[in-house]
Amino acid sequence: MLVLPALKVQQFSQTVYLLNLSASDVERLVRFEVLGEATTEGKAKAKRSKGSLVNWSDLEERVQASDEAYQRPILKKKIEELAAYVLEVRESGQLPALPGAVLLTTDEPVTFRAEGSNPFVGLLQLEDEDGALRVLDGQHRLLAVSALLASPEVDATTAAALRDLQIPAVLFAGLGADAVVEMFVTINSKHTKLNPSLLLSLSGQKLFADERSARVHDVIKLLNDDEHSALRGDIKMLGVGQGRVAQSGLAQELRRVLDDIRKEAGGAAWVDTFEAHAPALYNHYFQEVAKVFVDGWGKPGYSTHSLLALRAFIQASREVLRLVFARDADPRVSISEILAPWQMQVGAARFETAGLWRERTGSGGKETTRLLTRELIAALATSGANAG
Repeated sequence: MLVLPALKVQQFSQTVYLLNLSASDVERLVRFEVLGEATTEGKAKAKRSKGSLVNWSDLEERVQASDEAYQRPILKKKIEELAAYVLEVRESGQLPALPGAVLLTTDEPVTFRAEGSNPFVGLLQLEDEDGALRVLDGQHRLLAVSALLASPEVDATTAAALRDLQIPAVLFAGLGADAVVEMFVTINSKHTKLNPSLLLSLSGQKLFADERSARVHDVIKLLNDDEHSALRGDIKMLGVGQGRVAQSGLAQELRRVLDDIRKEAGGAAWVDTFEAHAPALYNHYFQEVAKVFVDGWGKPGYSTHSLLALRAFIQASREVLRLVFARDADPRVSISEILAPWQMQVGAARFETAGLWRERTGSGGKETTRLLTRELIAALATSGANAG
């Protein structure tokens, strides 16, 4: 067990503790984890560049990727900047290296024993095991210190001083996993702006309760991950890294369409079936869209994969799916037949970036999407698209 001086803070029914950890304590006790890949650039690029303070191969061994994590992938530039800052302030002596407290959590119970007359000042006893603590806020700061401790660019004297560096911390003990994630969301969406794509992923992983967002996330995740998807690898699932469009932009449109479909159906039984199979349906829908516009789909010089175009396809899907469920037939066959008029009535040339796409940009982004949506829906009425 590890015993540390601590201040006990009572906030209504909850108790938190203020601690003073050394960097060497952090190295041993703190578990670093992220949702998705370790960094925004992927593991293949995670090498130490010439002159860098950070050996990314070594650092990534410390960062676990987990579907139960809530932290975003590590931002390499931010780690590099924080590491350089810590060394800079050590040399100048003018500013503290880590002026703000980091927030930590532990699943294990802790024991607090008051010392003296003040019941809120005493000693805290917690598990002295590797990875006993998780980071709620301050992961980049702690990883920057960790990177310096392992860096060949740091001399022995500086490394020794870093190991003794005192890091103020707030510890939350015994909170349930759902409460921890909710607190993370509250901190990042109320006090600072949380990346909406990350928030959607937390909902999709069932880490932050929002069933409709979870359903939307399932659709977008399949579109990005499925080997047969027409949008495979094109969506920034956490709002950063590789991909052409952030999932939050697509999610906003998709959620609106799902809400509208349910509202317009008026409680019809097929809506529950539709939502249960929505990921597969939208995956097939975009596969058929890609076939219709095959001459330009995802190719240089075409805007088929722009956020504006993808939003229009999602908006138009409301009418497509209405027609699909009006038929008593295989939805996959129906979608293919219903979209057929787009090839002639709209055509891949509509998405040539320097051609019709630029000419029909409307008065702004939303107007461009609305204009394309109207064209797509109007084309559905031709060539027997409404036939049952």
